[in-house]
Amino acid sequence: MSDNSTVFNAPAPGAGTGGKPHIRIVVADDHPIFRDGLCRLLALEEDFEVVAQAEDGRQVLDVLQQFDPDILLLDLKMPGLDGLATLQRLQAAKNQTRVIVLTAADDKNEFVQAMKLGASGIVLKQTATDLLIKSIRKVHAGEIWLDSHTTQVVIRQFVANEEPQPPAPPQPAPQMRDRDRSPLSQREREIVALVAQGFKNKEMAEKMFISEQTVKNHLHNIFDKLGVSDRLELALYAIHNNLHAGK
Repeated sequence: MSDNSTVFNAPAPGAGTGGKPHIRIVVADDHPIFRDGLCRLLALEEDFEVVAQAEDGRQVLDVLQQFDPDILLLDLKMPGLDGLATLQRLQAAKNQTRVIVLTAADDKNEFVQAMKLGASGIVLKQTATDLLIKSIRKVHAGEIWLDSHTTQVVIRQFVANEEPQPPAPPQPAPQMRDRDRSPLSQREREIVALVAQGFKNKEMAEKMFISEQTVKNHLHNIFDKLGVSDRLELALYAIHNNLHAGK
């Protein structure tokens, strides 16, 4: 097998048994030993099926088109087309595979960029294997995976890096009606933006000239509408949906 070939793995014997659904996974990393070792670990889980491997971003694009996996474990530091560039391509192609960034680097700017480009999770390579396995199941279920420390760092870095945006041009009436169909009211969107910027309930109440109880009521409604369970998930929702600055 040539060094630049893509390696395709058959499902491990017994994978997907026990009534659990298959979670079809692609592993993208340019280090063969790490990649092969990770695939062997994942194959031990009865609901996991590693359908393919890739060693650079260009192979990732081909593999995803061919196999349409549920989860992509994506290394950021790869030759040719790196992880962030790959995420850009996937975002442009509106690919539905959920991406978990798997990285040894602790670069907060890269974490922020990855989340902005649609990554559903970030896992450091030094993380315990059971947490990686848990992250795959959580992301497959539609959740976002970051440990609380990384989440807070990402949000803080994201807000710090924000540049003022020019005022949006007036929108024609049909587009305004489309925006009115958003699940959030304008007031709720303002609260989401403040949460993403790190404001606490009391601070939001003072800033918006409303009571702290009213803020809590709004947050309860927002959690119900968006299906999030806490402020960290809400802040990540804001980043993903460009609501972090009240837009």
